[in-house]
Amino acid sequence: MASEADFGDTSCSWFVCLCYRFERLVSPGLNATIESARAGDAGRGFAVVASEVKILAQQTAKATDEINEQIAAIQATTTQAVTAIENISTTIRTLNEFSATIASAVEQQGGATHEIVHSVNRASAGASEVSTNISGVARMAEETGQGASQVLSASSELAQQAEKLQGQVQAFVAQVRSA
Repeated sequence: MASEADFGDTSCSWFVCLCYRFERLVSPGLNATIESARAGDAGRGFAVVASEVKILAQQTAKATDEINEQIAAIQATTTQAVTAIENISTTIRTLNEFSATIASAVEQQGGATHEIVHSVNRASAGASEVSTNISGVARMAEETGQGASQVLSASSELAQQAEKLQGQVQAFVAQVRSA
C-alpha cells in the first residue's frame, strides 16, 4: 500500500488519502472476525461490528477502485488535451512563420513595385523629353524647309536676273561692236 506522503503531490490527494485510511480497515476487520470466532458466544456482538466494518471496508475498496479508474480516465483525457494544445501551438507557430514569410514577400513586392513606378516615371520623363526634342527637330526641319524654299525662290529670281543681265550685256556688247 502507498503511504499518505506518496499522494501529497497529486490532485485529489485528500480523497485518495481518505480511501487509503478506509482500506486499512480491512485487516482489522478480518482480525476482529477471527478474534470474535475465538471468543465464541461472548464475541458475537463484536463479530457483528467486525462484519459491518469488513463490509464497509469492501465497499470502500470498490469505491476507491472506481475513483482510481475515473482519475486515470481524467488523466488520459488531460494528456490528450495537452497533446492537442501542443499540436495547436505548433500549428499557430507554423502559421506565424508563414505570415512572416508572406509579409516579407509583400514588403519586397512593394519595394519592387515602387522601383517599377520610379523607372516608369523616369522612362515617361525621358519619352516626354524625346518627344519635345522631336517636335523641336520637326519645327527646325520645317523652318529649314521654308528657308530652303526661300533660298530656292531667291536663287530662281537671281537666275532670272542673271539671264536678264546676260541678255543686256550681250546686247550692249553687240551694240558696242556694231558701233
